[in-house]
Amino acid sequence: MSRFYVCDTEALGNNEIRQVTPPGLGPVAVYRVADAFYATDDICSHGQALLSEGEVDEDCVVECPWHGGTFDVRTGEALSFPCVLPIKVYPVTVESGRVYLDLASGEVKP
Repeated sequence: MSRFYVCDTEALGNNEIRQVTPPGLGPVAVYRVADAFYATDDICSHGQALLSEGEVDEDCVVECPWHGGTFDVRTGEALSFPCVLPIKVYPVTVESGRVYLDLASGEVKP
């Protein structure tokens, strides 16, 4: 399993997004919602907007800052137009107050 350290848990507040760029990958957005952590590709599937520049709400929905399309950060599912294609999600683990991405398991989910 290939893991990538993101940050300590206290470095990311609830309903905040942080962009990271693991070696060999494009940008990944890491979200904290209700003290749970999620990660997706940071590029909107509709355009080249960075989701980390958008906002995530308490329902785990991130809004693209360019055209207002939305995604569920837990599943990658596109929820509203103009976004129709899902985005890749990555499992996140928290160990000893540190947040990690599992890069080997990123997958596109419908």
